[in-house]
Amino acid sequence: MKKPPWLNKKVNLSLCRNLKVLFKDLGLYTVCQEARCPNISECFSKGVATFMILGNICTRNCRFCAITKGIPKKVNFKEPELVKIAVEKLKLSYVVITSPTRDDLPDGGATLFYLTVKELKTLTSLKVEVLIPDFAGNLSSLEKVLRAYPDVVSHNIETVASLYPYLRSKADYTRSLRVLRFIKDFDKRIFTKSGIMLGLGEKDEEVEKTLKDLKEAGCDFLSIGQYLPPSRDSWTLKEYVPIQKFFYWERVALKMGFKKVLSSPYVRSSYLAHTYTLTYEGNA
Repeated sequence: MKKPPWLNKKVNLSLCRNLKVLFKDLGLYTVCQEARCPNISECFSKGVATFMILGNICTRNCRFCAITKGIPKKVNFKEPELVKIAVEKLKLSYVVITSPTRDDLPDGGATLFYLTVKELKTLTSLKVEVLIPDFAGNLSSLEKVLRAYPDVVSHNIETVASLYPYLRSKADYTRSLRVLRFIKDFDKRIFTKSGIMLGLGEKDEEVEKTLKDLKEAGCDFLSIGQYLPPSRDSWTLKEYVPIQKFFYWERVALKMGFKKVLSSPYVRSSYLAHTYTLTYEGNA
């Protein structure tokens, strides 16, 4: 399948070099590098990055993802402090913290999320977003993360319900909606965010149903992007979705009541993450 011209984004790796050196020196990972994000040079050149705590190995095997699968290493409890050092060196005003799924840990890694957010919250004027896994449905783990009071909590639905058995065999569509709903029940002041990919084989009516489900779960913000297989072993791309279709879904989602929607082929869940809250300071 030939890639359309609007998907030929240039990656300027020279812009990333200094940041890559910093992350390597501190022993940190970014999802930008691990997931082979096409926006890497754009974000890195602006001094924006999504930090990945809890290592770089995932216990699940979602067929659309580039993160390494296998047996994770032990938790490094120095990561919160190291992330803070990197944030200070980069002079960031907005930071996203994420992780691979850690089903091997009793709390799914919630403690390190909590400690990292609390550490970062000691920096004045810094906004913190967490992009979390589902913690295997453990609401106690989720609540632990929420008690650090991040500004935004993001949890991606990723795709429509009918594709979950093929793409996310260890995940559950309803469970992900329950995660988003629990966040709002815990504290309505915390912004919630989710993302979905197109081009996986979903039908239009399924996409619309997913957007409705997210809105009913209290989701504030939404990202919609084109699925691009990260490797030959990944789920087969079914369609390059026309740009006009992304604009259509943006209009549909805004009409449903989402506070902000980013919808275009290169949108990813953490892309331009700092822009979502600009209009809604303290008003979730």
